[in-house]
Amino acid sequence: MTTGTADPVAAAYRRLRTAARTRTPCPPVRDLIGPDDETLAYAVQRRLTEARIRDGGRAVGRKVGLTSTAVQRQLGVDRPDFGMLFEDMACSQAEAISLDRLLQPRIEAEVAFVLADDVTDAGITAATVRQRVAYAVAALEIVDSRIARWDISFADTVADNGSSGLFVLGADRVPLGAVEPAAVQMTMTVNGVPASAGAGAACLGDPLAALAWLARTALAHGDPLRAGEVVLSGALGPMVPVTPGMHVRAHLTGLGSVEATFTTP
Repeated sequence: MTTGTADPVAAAYRRLRTAARTRTPCPPVRDLIGPDDETLAYAVQRRLTEARIRDGGRAVGRKVGLTSTAVQRQLGVDRPDFGMLFEDMACSQAEAISLDRLLQPRIEAEVAFVLADDVTDAGITAATVRQRVAYAVAALEIVDSRIARWDISFADTVADNGSSGLFVLGADRVPLGAVEPAAVQMTMTVNGVPASAGAGAACLGDPLAALAWLARTALAHGDPLRAGEVVLSGALGPMVPVTPGMHVRAHLTGLGSVEATFTTP
């Protein structure tokens, strides 16, 4: 149920944009758009995307979220969503990430894809979408939430750009002929101590299934996937809270390793 607000999308947009600008987490927006209304939630996300582009941001891809049952249990949601990736969200493995860029960060390991071609056919499947992939790469996604205490419903995380933060890509660009994403095994350590583990099959059964889901959904939203875009296909295991001084390293079989270090300003 939404409130009697005349324009709930505009009200939710203002709340989330203010939280991002002031670096102050805000209350959930489900009181404005309802907890499960996909149409309103993605309308808020689109408005935030348009504002970010007006401010000079450049979209470079998409992220699929909520693909792992482990993460769904952590957040109390039950279906995938997507958000936008922007150029300034990409981080280098070689440089420490300052936590002043984030509010309530958590980290997860994923299979990322870089697209060779546009994906504009509505009937794309996990089997056929692999032909549109230039290569796969190990990735870390640093998720974040503008919603205080991660108190989110499905609509809250969708509106908040899929609870996006930053991302790091590994160095090894692997063609799909050399790796089967569903068979990838992931181990993630924090300061050398095992912290998360999982498999490609945990991501909607196959990271390529997540990519195909995204391609169909993006097309239905009128914004199909394009050649050159990066797609983060979703977590392979539980996400871990980020704290100052953490060094995170994930190894994905067939894709190599990716790492990130976090520091205070």
